[in-house]
Amino acid sequence: MASKAYRIFFFALLLLASPFLQVVRCQSDASVESEEAVKDITDLGTVGEDEQDFGDGSFSPAPGVDTVCVFPKNSARIVVAGEEAELLAGVKNDGDSSLNVIAIKASVHYTFDHRVLIQNLTAQPFNNASVPASSQATFPYFFAVSKYLQPGNFDLVGTIIYEMDQHPYQSTFFNGTIEVAEASGFLSIESVFLVTLGIALMVLLGLWIHGQIQNLSKKTKRAPKVEVGTKASDASLDEWLEGTAYSQSSSNKLKKKK
Repeated sequence: MASKAYRIFFFALLLLASPFLQVVRCQSDASVESEEAVKDITDLGTVGEDEQDFGDGSFSPAPGVDTVCVFPKNSARIVVAGEEAELLAGVKNDGDSSLNVIAIKASVHYTFDHRVLIQNLTAQPFNNASVPASSQATFPYFFAVSKYLQPGNFDLVGTIIYEMDQHPYQSTFFNGTIEVAEASGFLSIESVFLVTLGIALMVLLGLWIHGQIQNLSKKTKRAPKVEVGTKASDASLDEWLEGTAYSQSSSNKLKKKK
């Protein structure tokens, strides 16, 4: 019973510790990306306010163009459902011509099946955003996943669309996992689950302690001593033998002695 209770307690602790382990792992991955991020910012241009349809066409990346991605002040890549999040797309142009950034777009997919599209995020156009040859620049992208999206891990694919020498190109600057969290409120599903799990562990621990106390009390408990008297039994024995041959022989022996 005790070993079974220990195993249940150990597995419950693992369940509680798993979110923290995942955050530590995400932070270590993001720190490596931050070291490789571009640092110089050139002409960023301006963010367009009008929504445009860039179509579903797929273009190849231009030769000599490299991209990176950083989540500023969010190394764990945690995105709250329904709230705006920010990432930075870095572009390094080692080509011979200047490139003009047209827009940045992104989409959300299942981690176990990347072919399933969950949400197409809003494309963000840029005006007069250029990266000259042999230079680099960083472009912000603001997005928000649906507030109805269930909390969990999802794949985010970010693409930057640009043109060089009047030819369209695109490069994927991010293709990784993000964690979608539920919007904070008075009570959340995660908090209710943690409170319920904590109460269950407390009850389990109390039952185990109660059982141990009962087992200990049974071992130390001694049976009470019962004293059996002899006078009452002798009187009842004489009364039972009265009138028998044994009683008559006993009386004859007493007369002879006298």
